[in-house]
Amino acid sequence: MIALFAAYLLGSIPTAVLIGKMFYGIDVREKGSGNAGATNTFRILGPKAGIPVLLIDLIKGWIAVKLFFVLGKNFNSQESVINFKLALGIMAMVGHIFPVFAKFKGGKGIATLVGFMVGVHLPATLFCIAIFLIILFLTRYVSLGSLIGAFCFPFSIIFLFHETVPSLLIFSVCITIIVMITHRNNISRLVKGQELKVYFFKKTNN
Repeated sequence: MIALFAAYLLGSIPTAVLIGKMFYGIDVREKGSGNAGATNTFRILGPKAGIPVLLIDLIKGWIAVKLFFVLGKNFNSQESVINFKLALGIMAMVGHIFPVFAKFKGGKGIATLVGFMVGVHLPATLFCIAIFLIILFLTRYVSLGSLIGAFCFPFSIIFLFHETVPSLLIFSVCITIIVMITHRNNISRLVKGQELKVYFFKKTNN
């Protein structure tokens, strides 16, 4: 329980809010899409703010999984190890989406999700990151890249890497569902042609 609570608190660090307020005097939750995440930070404040937010949010998820090595030494099977790592990563994601340090109003958790999946299954995560980058390069839609990348994760786990741990298989499918739920407004805007594109080397004026 201590480890899970620590992972939640780690995920709750509101990187985008802190950097926006401390260095720019702006609450990114009041601009753009209203999300306290890396994408909206890039959109509102540009790469000098967006890159640190992205990296720190990634690291939050990765460190949460690495808490296993401090507090999970009693596990003696590969399945129990993966189960514990998934639980830690999920708590970090919950913290990012509902941060106790920012009135429970955070981001969508994609960067933190990627960070913790790097700690759980690096090859599958790298495959999905590659898909995400291709879609982003072609369309400039972070949301579309996130959705397609998330859809590819269970595909890669099952068909490319032939994993058999039940919890990992189930969670790989759940990732797609979670990302679709957190991106439901983005999906609506994509269908309507109203989704905002991201240009990482400049910021908007809204």
